[in-house]
Amino acid sequence: MIIAPLESLVAEPEPWHICGIDEAGRGPLAGPVVAAAVILDPQVTIAGLADSKRLSSLRREQLATQIRRHAVDWSVAWADAAEIDAINILQATMLAMRRAVLGLRVEPGYVEVDGNRRPEFLFAGRLLPARTIVGGDGTVPSISAASIMAKVARDRLMLAYDRLFPQYGFAQHKGYGTADHRQLLRQHGPCQQHRYSFRPIRRC
Repeated sequence: MIIAPLESLVAEPEPWHICGIDEAGRGPLAGPVVAAAVILDPQVTIAGLADSKRLSSLRREQLATQIRRHAVDWSVAWADAAEIDAINILQATMLAMRRAVLGLRVEPGYVEVDGNRRPEFLFAGRLLPARTIVGGDGTVPSISAASIMAKVARDRLMLAYDRLFPQYGFAQHKGYGTADHRQLLRQHGPCQQHRYSFRPIRRC
């Protein structure tokens, strides 16, 4: 009887089971932090995938349409401003990432996360193998796709909040601490979409 080495008995994840994860919205003073999980189809190439910050809003929308159409699976989730205040922005980001994975219908065989921090991921009671990749949003297609999906979803949420709270100009700055946003905060004070645990909001 021939006994195979232990490492040879551990199956490598199939390419279409590799899930990329990224987030959008850690730095703003208002709104949620949004995470996306994307499993790309290795047989379909989506041209132009890149770090969402390097793309125009129009190009992000175009690519998001292609990702939704051609990906094996995708999911978007978030943690809102109240959760950010309750558990801090890092833990809220990890929470949004875990929620994004739980929103998938297809079980990932492996998870790749942009950056140098990640939570543990459970799917159907199984702990998923995972790793972090610094700069992955610009080099790993599935993470680039997740970056785009997270950014598009967050921008849409901020446009919805702009209709609810038009005095803050969320449609223009998406909650980031621009000079205009800070001036409007001084005039109106913060609303329920602001992150009260962030220093500029506490000062208001």
